[in-house]
Amino acid sequence: MTTDLEIARSVQGRPIADIGAELGLTAEQLAPYGYDKAKILVDPVENPKGKLILVSAITPTPAGEGKTTTSVALAQGLGKIGKKGCVVLREPSLGPCLGMKGGAAGGGHSQVIPMEDINLHFTGDFHAVTTAHNLLSAAVDNHLHFGNALQLEPRTVIWRRVIDMNDRALRNIMVGLGGRTMGVPRETGFDITAASEIMAILCLASDLSDLQDRLGKILIGQRKKTGEGIYAKDLGVTGAMAMILKDAIRPNLVQTLEGTPAIIHGGPFANIAQGTNSVIATKTAMTLSDYVVTEAGFGFDLGAEKFLDIKCVSAGLQPSAVVIVATIRALKAHGGVALDALSEANPQAVQRGLANLARHLDSAAAFDLHPIVAINHFDQDTDAEVDVVHAFCTERGVPSVLNKGWSEGGNGAKELAQKVVEVVDNAQPGFTPVYEWNSPVKQKVEQIATKIYGAQQVHWDRQAEQDLKRIKRLDLEGLPVCIAKTQSSLSDDPKGGGLPGKYDIHIRKIEISAGAGFLVPICGDMLRMPGLPRVPGATRMRLSEDGEIVGLA
Repeated sequence: MTTDLEIARSVQGRPIADIGAELGLTAEQLAPYGYDKAKILVDPVENPKGKLILVSAITPTPAGEGKTTTSVALAQGLGKIGKKGCVVLREPSLGPCLGMKGGAAGGGHSQVIPMEDINLHFTGDFHAVTTAHNLLSAAVDNHLHFGNALQLEPRTVIWRRVIDMNDRALRNIMVGLGGRTMGVPRETGFDITAASEIMAILCLASDLSDLQDRLGKILIGQRKKTGEGIYAKDLGVTGAMAMILKDAIRPNLVQTLEGTPAIIHGGPFANIAQGTNSVIATKTAMTLSDYVVTEAGFGFDLGAEKFLDIKCVSAGLQPSAVVIVATIRALKAHGGVALDALSEANPQAVQRGLANLARHLDSAAAFDLHPIVAINHFDQDTDAEVDVVHAFCTERGVPSVLNKGWSEGGNGAKELAQKVVEVVDNAQPGFTPVYEWNSPVKQKVEQIATKIYGAQQVHWDRQAEQDLKRIKRLDLEGLPVCIAKTQSSLSDDPKGGGLPGKYDIHIRKIEISAGAGFLVPICGDMLRMPGLPRVPGATRMRLSEDGEIVGLA
């Protein structure tokens, strides 16, 4: 079987200037990074006219759902039916790429290229975020070392360090060991770069000025005795942090295998951050193209909820259509079939698994949205299994389309593209947020938990209750909530699966991302630093004798 990497290498991409020209960009409006990628130097207009199409999915399983593949296929399909389209995606994180997940540039004949560059260092955006973040970390410890004029209580410091690698050994560390000249000893740790608040800030900022302002609002810790908040601006390094990010804030232009323009920018996780590409990238695409396809990470409960309640409300965006991706394989997994038996035909299991899709359709309805179901096709899917999904969607009055973008590229997604255009051209864009930002924090969380997750009620641990008091004291109650929850279940139990039955949501604590502009209620044992699996993906990767990358999925 031909691998994604082999398929990607079989296509010679066009010069990036030609891709830019399709969007109306001149050579002077691009900063090339070699032959096939560039930074876009044009600022988006205030109210872009392009139509925004959100791609989300059912609850993820190890079998895969293919949001990125579907997003790329849809953009290519739009081109096949004569529409000017563009796909806007997040940048992959190097840690998961070398760990368990593998590459994140799509799959089969629906990929963005250059696939190797995108999955590895790309244009250096992740490195810039890492550096800006760790500059602030160094400034915190430097301030403590040289007298602590701000009277920062070390035990209240919440700002950790980051690295773009899965490394469980760095979750909890001690710094300042080795004597008085080495700094003030204290406990801290590392998160993965994608979980950095600066990554979230980069993706929500409207421009450089807004970026610098948000950086200054990052909460570092609290003042001794008074409990007053101490922020990044108090340390005087936010200007330097913005300087480091001045190029990273510019979106990256690449292309799909079929030469469709693709903008890739930012990479916050959707289970611990807002899980979407940058506002600037989305608005730039909407400025330059008629139809813009974007995705939100993980299932509708995590990615789409945050996309709508945080990103769209913050940036004034309105999706014109919503696509929910499902696969026969994943539905069978939700229906109780073991992973090693998913290739066997089982319409009954598909029927059982549809309860998960139903939950996500209900979630879309909670936003007053009317989605299209895209069945991401695998070769082993049977007609009988696909018919089960179509029949279910017909009964619910929801359009459903079989998408063969993986095997056929844009041609396999023409029907999906036609259906999306039909919805976009005949529907009034708009949605109703699940909650109002100025509502009490508990109410905001409970609205999401009951309306989107399908939970019975929310339980608050003692630490969470204490955090609520601190949030009130710091006058941050009006921020939206970005719930950190397992992506593997509608519940907060990663073993709960896609059909967890009756369940409650438990809030362990609430972290504050004042610069990004949201609060992060933590469910269960969510971690901001993943670990490598027993056999990391990196063990399959190498360079051939002629210097070509081998084993990058």
